Amino acid sequence: MAIFSVYVVNKAGGLIYQLDHYAPRADTEKTFSFPLDFVLRPHDERVVVAFGQRDGVRVGHAVLAVNGAEVNGRFTADGKDVLEFLSNPANYPVSIRFGRHRLSSNEKLMLASMFHSLFAIGSQLSPEVGSSGIEMLETDTFKLHCFQTLTGIKFVVLADPRQAGIDSLLRKIYEIYSDFALKNPFYSLEMPIRCELFDQNLKLALEVAEKAGPFGPGS
Repeated sequence: MAIFSVYVVNKAGGLIYQLDHYAPRADTEKTFSFPLDFVLRPHDERVVVAFGQRDGVRVGHAVLAVNGAEVNGRFTADGKDVLEFLSNPANYPVSIRFGRHRLSSNEKLMLASMFHSLFAIGSQLSPEVGSSGIEMLETDTFKLHCFQTLTGIKFVVLADPRQAGIDSLLRKIYEIYSDFALKNPFYSLEMPIRCELFDQNLKLALEVAEKAGPFGPGS
């Protein structure tokens, strides 16, 4: 069981804090001969597998590195166009690392804003007045848990579906936010949280939650 990440979204829908706590490694690196068994295509400024699956490489996986050179978008770190390089038989055999695309800072900002909008839509769709909005979204690989304070700050935790004690963890994160962000004389409301004590105590809380589940009295 694991807690994957934490997001803090202000009442306007802006992402003011994000922590990647644990990222499952699903990268696959192999040496390939020409031609590739996959169809690669550009998608959202990166090169992804559009067709073909084998040896742990799946549709939707992105090209992360070519011959050890990290790929940024459609180009390797040494400036080679990935699709052009892999279309040339003279460059084979070639080592390629495939895996899940890592979200950029801009993508995280956009997704936080989208979730803020979905939360508001969920509140408005409720047949009862005063709905709390989205508290949990569930998939087969993770659960998204959300706790909104009375002032509109949202604390979002992405965790393994089997992880227990997330409700108490969310309130613990709110407590840490109150103690180490709001009480910090250098912190401005609604602005990004940059506080070492907040980071340290949040990471400790995530470790405790993973190992012990719910927080007990006095934790």
